Order: sequence, then structure tokens, then C-alpha cells
Amino acid sequence: MKLSDLVQDLGVACMAADREISFITDNSKKVENGCIFVCIEGKHFDGHTKAKEALENGAAAVVVQKDIGLREQILVDNTRAAYARLCAAFFGHPERKLRIIGVTGTNGKTTSCFIIKSVLDSMGYKTGLIGTVKNIVGDKEYPAVLTTPDCYDLFSLFREMVDSGCEFCTMEVSSQALDQRRVEGVHFEAAIFTNLTQDHLDYHGSFENYMAAKHMLFENASLSIVNIDDEAAEYMLDGTDGRKVTFSVNNNDCDYSAKNIRISSSGVKYELVSNSNIGRIRFTVPGKFSVYNSMGAAVCLVEMGMDFKGVLDGLEKCVGVPGRMEVVPTETPYTVLIDYAHTPDGLENVLGCVREITEGKVITVFGCGGDRDRTKRPIMGDIAAQLSDVAVVTSDNPRSEDPDAIIDDILEGVKKHISKIVVEPDRRKAIAKALSMAHEGDIVVLAGKGQETYQILADGKIHFDEREVVAEILAEGN
Repeated sequence: MKLSDLVQDLGVACMAADREISFITDNSKKVENGCIFVCIEGKHFDGHTKAKEALENGAAAVVVQKDIGLREQILVDNTRAAYARLCAAFFGHPERKLRIIGVTGTNGKTTSCFIIKSVLDSMGYKTGLIGTVKNIVGDKEYPAVLTTPDCYDLFSLFREMVDSGCEFCTMEVSSQALDQRRVEGVHFEAAIFTNLTQDHLDYHGSFENYMAAKHMLFENASLSIVNIDDEAAEYMLDGTDGRKVTFSVNNNDCDYSAKNIRISSSGVKYELVSNSNIGRIRFTVPGKFSVYNSMGAAVCLVEMGMDFKGVLDGLEKCVGVPGRMEVVPTETPYTVLIDYAHTPDGLENVLGCVREITEGKVITVFGCGGDRDRTKRPIMGDIAAQLSDVAVVTSDNPRSEDPDAIIDDILEGVKKHISKIVVEPDRRKAIAKALSMAHEGDIVVLAGKGQETYQILADGKIHFDEREVVAEILAEGN
């Protein structure tokens, strides 16, 4: 595609030669001949400082939001927004040919997206998925680097979905992606709000900023599906022009409610009730949060015009999500669960569910990520200590931080329950210790890593799949 054709979507002038564009990037290390380099001004690095170098290395033009006096510059108000719009145009606006469902919230995004895809698949639709665990295009799967990909990767996935015959795309939309305008110009046929609790304050600076970033999704959606049991629900509903539909477990003043809820170790059962429909839902993942996740997905699809009974039948066929209340095969008299819970609310939900269904002790292995929100560490420590019989505090992804310092932050929240606490910084040893304490009827919860098969340390990323670790430890004990 010619540079002049791409720039039309930005509505600005360009003095650079009208060359064929090969690639678009915001990474100066990926600059190649004939590409467009978008200068992003971040917290730690300003891409404008690499603009001249990018042109010297063959870039056809640079996109800037401050005039740096280069003939080949394209001056825009916001380079992040321009990056998304350029990528959309470069790939022929595939987002306009898909029915896109966006899911946002602190917890439940991944599960909700997998549920929606599973139900649509069961109804005969070809569907794409973009999210934390993996990206899926029809029958093809790709590893996920970010919850919501970089703009170029995102629109490339959209393009592949369209070319492979997908009609729907269900995607997790993170607060960072919204703030960084990665989905600029994407219109969502439907958007789901799951819940909002403390997370990512290291990035957003305040809960108010975090909440405002989430709200941006609903500003560009035709249909907003909102969990009104959450305190942030009214905020999400306010100031949006699309149709609004609410659901609730606790409140009858809503469009859809859940009645006669039964939660067991095999899953949840409840009646989904609206003014025009009532039907029995069975979903195989236990816990009250599973009621919310399955409800939000079901309500979204019904309100998008899907057959009510077909949606409920699809939910019954839906299996679990990797790394979400995932049972590890062990052939032991106790159960081992892996879950991605890495926020206070997520950990409380999972351990609360496990507490309800276990016949014995709850033994939790958990830590907190380094270079991330420190304020949630003592909160998570308190939750783990309260809801577990034993909590083994260990490393998660310490990144550049000292693992012992992270653990010290966690321990600030467990002083009242210190007798329940075991400290083991080495995560493999921590898992081994938890398994050695487990007996018949107990549940061992490995929290925080979920679908991840690696650990990020100060000197880089190492392979660390907790399923393999558990199998190795048990084999060594035989």
C-alpha cells in the first residue's frame, strides 16, 4: 500500500516521497527499508529521539506528535492513536468485517472470552480469540505475548481471521491497551464488564485512572453488558451511547438475574431469568465467579441475537480454561489446582471457592510479581492466610526485584496469622513442600502462574511449567 493511501486515514499532510510501505512499527530496532516508524513517547523512552536514525535506516516516513523539523515526518495529535489507525488501514480494515466482542475487567476476562468462543463454536460459527492465554484463528493457535497485542500484531490477527472465514472475534481488552489506544478505531458490537478491583496501579497511578481506562471500551461499543453487582457498574454505564444491558446475582433490579444457584465441586447450576426468557444453566467450573462469567457471556450472546436455548446448550458443553481452576492429574488422594489468581480479588475468589468444596485442608502456594503494584502484596498475604489452612509464600515472577523483599511485603499482611505461614523463596521447593503436607481430601492451590510456562527472574526468563514440576516432584517421591 502506498504511503499516500495510508495517510488519508489520518487526515494530515505528508511531505515524504510516496513510497510503497512494507511494514509499520513503533520499535526502532525493527525499522526496515520502506517502513513507517511511529514515534511513541513513553515513561522511560521517547521514540522521537530515534526518528532521524530510522529515516537513515530506510524508513519511508516517521509519525510524530511534536514537530522535529524532518521533511519525512507526519505530524499528528497522538502517535499512539495514529499507530492503530495506520495498522488498520495497512491491513485493509479487517476490523470492519468482524463482529467483535470485547471483555474488560480485573478478573474473568480470559474465562469469559473462552466461554463465548466455545458457545459460538458449538453453534457452528467460526470464531477468533485474542487474549492472555493464547490467540486463536479458527483452528490455528498462536502464543500470546500481551493480553491485548501491539497494534500491528492485533490488526494482523484481525486480517487473518477475516481471510480464514471467521465471523466473530472475542477479545480481552486490557486497561493498558485502552490507555495506549491500541484498539483506536475498533468498533465493538458488544462489550462486557466483569468487575473492577485493585490492579495495575503501578501503571495507572490511581484507581480512578484505572477505572477511566476501562470505561473507554464502552464508549465505542454498540452494546454494553454490565455486571451491576460491582461497585464500578454505574460508572461504566454512565456516558455511553450504546444499548445497555445489566446482569446480577444479588439484585432483581436488572435485565438478567441468576436464581436458585447451586455450587458444587463439579461446577455451577442456576436459572438465567429475564423478562422474556428463563432457562437452566450448567457450567463445569465451580465457584460463584463462574456464575458471573457464564452469565455475562450468555447475556452477551443472547442480546446479540443468538438463540437462547442454543446458548444454554453451548454453555453446558463448555470445558474449563487452561490455568483457571485447572486440575493437575496426580493420582494422589488430594487434589492439585492451578489458577492464574494474581490480584487480591482473584485470590479471594479462588480460595473462597476451594474453601467451599474441599473436605480437608486448603494449602496455598503463592507469591507476587516484581516490578508491579506493591500495595496489593500485604492484601494478598492477608487473604491467603485467612482462607488457607497453610499458605506457602514464595516467588512468582520477581523480575528485577529481590524475591526476599517481595516476600517481606507480603508478610506485612499476615502478622495475625503467622502460624499458618511457611516461607520458601524457591518456587519449586515451595510446591514440593506444599505437596508433602497434603493428605486425603486436601486441595493444594498453586496460585499466580496459571497458564504461564515460565518464570521471569532478574537474569531473564526460564522454563517453569507447574504441571511438569508437580509431576517431577511426585515421581521423585516414588
